[in-house]
This record gives sequence, C-alpha cells and structure tokens, in this order.
Amino acid sequence: MHGSIPARRYAAGMSAARLVDRDPVIGAEELIAELAPPPRFGDVRFATYVPNPDEPSQAAAVAAGEGFAARVGDRGEKSFFQRVFGGGKPAGKSGLYLDGGFGVGKTHLLASIWHAVPGSKAYGTFVELTNLVGALGFREAVARLSGHRLLAIDEFELDDPGDTMLVTRLLSELIDAGVSVAATSNTLPDKLGEGRFAAEDFLREIQALSARFDVVRVDGPDYRHRGLPDAPPPMADGALAASAAAVPGSTVDDFGALCGHLATLHPSRYGKLVDGVAAVHLRGVRALSGQDVALRVVAFADRLYDRAIPVVVSGEPVSALFTDEMLRGGYRKKYLRAVSRLVALSRDAASLPGARA
Repeated sequence: MHGSIPARRYAAGMSAARLVDRDPVIGAEELIAELAPPPRFGDVRFATYVPNPDEPSQAAAVAAGEGFAARVGDRGEKSFFQRVFGGGKPAGKSGLYLDGGFGVGKTHLLASIWHAVPGSKAYGTFVELTNLVGALGFREAVARLSGHRLLAIDEFELDDPGDTMLVTRLLSELIDAGVSVAATSNTLPDKLGEGRFAAEDFLREIQALSARFDVVRVDGPDYRHRGLPDAPPPMADGALAASAAAVPGSTVDDFGALCGHLATLHPSRYGKLVDGVAAVHLRGVRALSGQDVALRVVAFADRLYDRAIPVVVSGEPVSALFTDEMLRGGYRKKYLRAVSRLVALSRDAASLPGARA
C-alpha cells in the first residue's frame, strides 16, 4: 500500500494495515512543497513555549529566538538583484544555533522562529535537507533555497565526511546569498562529528561553519517526562492485536520486519510512510543489534513524534531498544532523544480505545 493512503480506509473490522507493505515515493517538487514544520509543531509560537523557571537559559533562548526572527523579518523581501547576487543580510551573524539536550523544547523554538518570519522560508530536518540536495542536485538546491529569507534545520548533525563537505558548502553559499539559517542540535557546532568519524580531518570546514552562528544554549530536564508517570508496560501479543482492531487507522508490524523495511527506504521517506496512521503497533520489540539499524529507528521515532502518532508495543519496552554499548558511544544523545520521544508516544497510547483499563 502507498504511504499516503488515508486512515479512513482502515475501518474497524478490517485487518490492520502493515507499514512493511507501504513503499512511499517523494518527488523533488513534493520535497520542496513540504519544507514546513511537521503537524506537532504547526501551531507552536514563542508565546506557547513555557520556560522552566529553574532554567534561566530557556527564557534567554526565547528572547534570542524572538530577536533573531525580528532581525530576519525586518530585512524585507529580497529583490531580484539580491536573490541573484546576494546581500540583504540582517545585522549580526546570519545563523542562530540552538544547542542543548533532548526534551528542552529546541524544536518548539525553531518552529516558532519559522512561524515568526514572514515571506519565503523553508523548514526541514537535516536528513531532509541532505536528501533534497541529492534529489535536485547541488546547484539546483542552492538556486531554490537562495530565494528564501530563512532556512530552519532541525536535528543538525554531521555523521559522516560526505555530509560535512556537502552541508558546509551548501550553507556557506546560502548565507553568502543572504539566507539566514536557524538550527537545532544536541552538539555544539565546533564539536560536530566527534565520536562518529575523524572530525579533525575536517576541522577547518567545521570551524568555518560554526563561525557563521551565534550559539544559544538551552538547558534543563526532559520536559516530556517531568512529573509524568512512566510509559505503560509492553502488552501481550493478543492484547496488542485487540488494541489495533479497536483503533481505525492502526498498523501492526513485527518489529524485526519493520526494521528490515526501514533499510529499504531513505529516511526522508519515513514521514510519508506513517502519514494517515492513527496508531503504530509493534510486535516483538527487542534491543537493536547494529548501529545502522539503531540510527534508522531514531529517524523513524522522530517522524512518529512529529506526527503525534501513539505507539503500542509487545516484547521489550521502548526504553530497552538501545544497548549500553550504544549509549556509551558517539550517538548517545540521539538514542536518548529517541527513547524520550517513544516513551512519550507510548504514554499517549494509554488513552486509545483498545488500551487496558
């Protein structure tokens, strides 16, 4: 089944759909059209961000985001001359980089910046941005994006040398053309790539990129779990099937088979894979065995969270997905973010019609 099939097709009483049967395709024009915040962040604004009173950096980050958005917005629309030859840059650095742990609201702030800036703008994850360049070609991507006032990049990270060279060149050209860039990350810009590849070999490129940004730190505990109960324990397989049958628009997949299916899709297609799904049911969840599989699950969890899709599991709890060895490695923050988001989605599933009392 195609990834864009609407949820109403899966009426109660029919066999639950499977994600592994979907093979979503996204064309270059669709990639361009979808460069906007995902549904979870479609209505957020600076005013809806509630800073933790015990973490002054959060209120400071709101102020920094508001100031940056105002400077970008005050530029006015770029003229044809500016779009072609550059210029029209706001005062100060052209980039704002929100650094901090998971669950402190960085994506909320990034989406708020995007909403506050009028005119032409683009928003996407780092994976979506690199895939866009691959789909359009470098020169065409620069041409398409250089007409914008703002490019907002969520989950910014340099995981391999190819990404480092591609993105540093892309952002340098866009900033030189007058595009402002806002980004979120769990890693300071001058530490990008550490623990993942020989980042010292690309130190000049990384430092040149980091010099383009004002860095704003956002500290605090994970708001998704502050004062909230733990996620419900995994269900038995029979209860999981009953839950799926009770929720129209659900999918049910064997966890191992889904992990295998994710390997056949570019991560930029994971969002469309779950479009129209009311709840995702995963049978036989277990700890992941390889770093490549784990990183795909991270990207998949992010797209589920973007769309606020509840997650129901049998087998092991989602908090056991990543091994201790993984959590000691260079992708630790990514894995912890995924656990945080999946636990929140599992908690959301407790209110589904098929959930146990």
